[in-house]
Amino acid sequence: MRLTPFHVAVPVRDLAEARHFYGEILGCPEGRSAPDWVDFDLYGHQFVCHLNPTLREVPPAPLHSNAVDGHAVPVPHCGVVLEPRDWQALAARLRRFTVRWVIEPHTRFAGQPGEQSTLFILDPSGNALEFKSFADLRQLFTR
Repeated sequence: MRLTPFHVAVPVRDLAEARHFYGEILGCPEGRSAPDWVDFDLYGHQFVCHLNPTLREVPPAPLHSNAVDGHAVPVPHCGVVLEPRDWQALAARLRRFTVRWVIEPHTRFAGQPGEQSTLFILDPSGNALEFKSFADLRQLFTR
């Protein structure tokens, strides 16, 4: 099966704030928009921010998390699996900005099947995002 881009939509409290975060901090090109939504090219995937004016304040942390390899992984979250060099470039880029880290860049499952580089951040509206990379992408679903 040929892999095709995913589409995901998240609520945001402010579109200008979302444009700054996704466009300038993450470096995602902007696509179409309307007064109450904007979409971004998130590494070839369609990521849409929908304005939800009831989101006035950002939650201090995700409401739920599950333990994964010694870290509290926020649920829900979404993200992208990147090539190792793209993941390294993104991790370096994020370190140059003030971002809300949930889990800083590190190696998860070191020396085990499914070893991966991963990081988790929150956008300004509290949406959790994960970016990960595998030295061997064939291990994506390894048990």
